[in-house]
Amino acid sequence: MSAVTAPAAGRTSTPDRTGSGSGAFAGTGTLIRFGLRRDRVRIPVWILALSLGTLSTAGEFTTLYSTAKERATAVSSMDSPAALAMTGPRHYLDDYNIGAMMGHQLLGFMAVLVGLMSVLIVTRHTRNEEETGRAELVRSTVVGHHAHLASALVVATVANLALAALLTLSVLSTGVEGIGTGEALLYGLAHAAVGLVFAGVAAVTVQITAHTRGASGMALAVIGVAYVLRASGDVGNDALSWLSPIGWAQRTYVFVDNRWWPLLLCVALAALTAAAGFVLSTRRDVGAGLRSARLGRRTASEALTRPIGFALRLHRATLLGFAAGLFVMGVMYGSILGEAADMMKDIEQVQEALAKIGGASVAESFASMVMVVVAVVAAVYVVMATLRPRAEESAGRAEPLLATGLSRDRWVGSHVAVALAGGTALLLVAGLGFGLSGAASVGDGGLVLRLVGAALAYAPALWVTVGVAVALFGWYPRAGAAAWIVPVYAFLVGYLGSILQFPDWMNNLSPFGHVPKLPAADMSWTPLLVLTAVAAGLIWLGLAGFRRRDLETK
Repeated sequence: MSAVTAPAAGRTSTPDRTGSGSGAFAGTGTLIRFGLRRDRVRIPVWILALSLGTLSTAGEFTTLYSTAKERATAVSSMDSPAALAMTGPRHYLDDYNIGAMMGHQLLGFMAVLVGLMSVLIVTRHTRNEEETGRAELVRSTVVGHHAHLASALVVATVANLALAALLTLSVLSTGVEGIGTGEALLYGLAHAAVGLVFAGVAAVTVQITAHTRGASGMALAVIGVAYVLRASGDVGNDALSWLSPIGWAQRTYVFVDNRWWPLLLCVALAALTAAAGFVLSTRRDVGAGLRSARLGRRTASEALTRPIGFALRLHRATLLGFAAGLFVMGVMYGSILGEAADMMKDIEQVQEALAKIGGASVAESFASMVMVVVAVVAAVYVVMATLRPRAEESAGRAEPLLATGLSRDRWVGSHVAVALAGGTALLLVAGLGFGLSGAASVGDGGLVLRLVGAALAYAPALWVTVGVAVALFGWYPRAGAAAWIVPVYAFLVGYLGSILQFPDWMNNLSPFGHVPKLPAADMSWTPLLVLTAVAAGLIWLGLAGFRRRDLETK
């Protein structure tokens, strides 16, 4: 007969199944391994995309600015308030070699993307786990209170350090004269340092709100503010740039002065925000946020009782955020429209691309070339909006809705309608910002309507993008993420391809390649009508597939 020994008073004998210690950080090691496994595809895709973007841009700089005369021309074109606001501090122009061009023109833009990667990693492994209820189940085992946040920050740190290593190797592989290992390492670590700061910012925002989208939105707003502060400081008061972690990274003056100490500011701020996230997490319950939910109305509005009104409510915050961002992008592009001729006059590849587009003036040709960038950003929104039903289905929220009298066509159709109308509205807003700023820059008031029309001409291409996403969701929901290929490919062949002179057949594979290049080219309705018909066919096909397949249930 065996005896059972009771645990001592005041002590529990719960076994440590995680092998990761005890206390508030118990289970962190296991969650780190699990997080890296979950992101075994996402993180490498981010890292490879950012590294290949750096590598291709460095090669482009080497081709476009191979002589001292071409680099001197680049200096004169960049030495203006509008150009500095879009790139970086003027000090890089003092020794504008290929490396300095990367630090000046690429580092600030890449920092935004690295920040986005870090924010999405942290919110995915913290707030999204709580919102779906998985965190509560995991914490019922031997997992400490801080384990989820700690593991998310470690995963984000691993991703940023891996990116820094690959960026260093990418820069060294270009073989650009004057770039050594130390300079390349500083360039890579500058990106990682900014990524760590915004990972810390996300660690704070996930404590504030109970919703993943809200936490991501607040963190992305901080990234936007940091970029604006950097741009404002580079144009005017330099003190503003010192309020931005993006400004700190650029003020390493990599490939010019190679200063390491600004990265210490990034590391200190990252540690401070991460610590704040841990402290704030102790002041709320699992699944809740520090900010109390706002009391709603006693009864729902008439719009919320209809599918289209409810879908618009779900997409409202994202749509408004993209609208603000695209308006600012349009204003920034328009502000340099009057200087386009001087900026591009001695760059042979760009001149050839502009000549191929045609147009009465260089400003119109340049506007036509960059308008595809505006359209691609709008396409990012329509893919997100169109794939929202997939997220609702995966989370189990679609099943109870469709168990009522709501049909599948009306449910999916409401999201598709918001994507179609919202994407078109984004083009209108971006074209208006582009037109107003461009008209002021060029001194031609008639340019406002022409640029608004040029932006709206891309609406049928956006609708085709919606159609592709609907078709994938309807028939092969697990392959829905493949819809992202459309905007990515459109950017590569539509913008970079015009400079790097890709063959025409590559551009014709993109729906954006069939849009008339307004305002430089003449209007042609036939391709727009064909694109509209293709979009309608794809949407019908997707709805038919969704009616026939089984719903993913929980």
